[in-house]
Amino acid sequence: MTLLEIVGSINVLGYGLAAVGPGIGVAWIFASVINGTARQPEARSAMMGTALIGFGIVEALALFGVALAFILPL
Repeated sequence: MTLLEIVGSINVLGYGLAAVGPGIGVAWIFASVINGTARQPEARSAMMGTALIGFGIVEALALFGVALAFILPL
């Protein structure tokens, strides 16, 4: 096994570790919506709209990580 084979594996491993952040972010967003809906059910539609925007932003960060993991040569 040469050094180049190991480096390619480290690149993908780095993305795997970086995907933990967006996973935690999505969990926090929807946990907050569930908590807010339990406290004030009539505000559910307003909270879901904001949560979906937040979900999109957090997932965009994960997609940038995928792109960088395969584009950056290490």
